Amino acid sequence: MRFLADESCDFAVVRALRAAGHDVVAVAEISPRADDVVVIDKTVGEQRILITEDKDFGQLVYADKRASGGVLFIRFPAGVRRSLPQIVVELVRRKGEQLLGAFVVVQPGRSRVGRSLT
Repeated sequence: MRFLADESCDFAVVRALRAAGHDVVAVAEISPRADDVVVIDKTVGEQRILITEDKDFGQLVYADKRASGGVLFIRFPAGVRRSLPQIVVELVRRKGEQLLGAFVVVQPGRSRVGRSLT
C-alpha cells in the first residue's frame, strides 16, 4: 500500500511499514514544514493514505470537507509507544483496502475505521 507520513508521525512507523514492503513517503524527507492543506492534497494526488498524530487533519477532512486518500490518525500515549510500529503494520495487513479513503483512529488495544472520506 501507499502511505504519506506526516511530520508528526513517529518515524519508527515509517521504517516498519517500509520493512513490510509498503511504499511510504515521509513529509520530513521531501517537504519539511509543508502546510497541512498541501499534505492532505498530496494524499489525493498520489493516492496515498496519510499517517499522522496531528488532530488538525481531522478538522480538514471532517469540518472543512477536504478530499483525502485516507487518514490513519495515531493516538498513543508515551508509555506504550514501543508497540506502535508493529500495531500499525498489523492493522494494515488485516484491514488493507478498507483503509483507502477512510478515517481510521489507532489507539492502544483498538482501532476504529470511520466513514469513507470520498
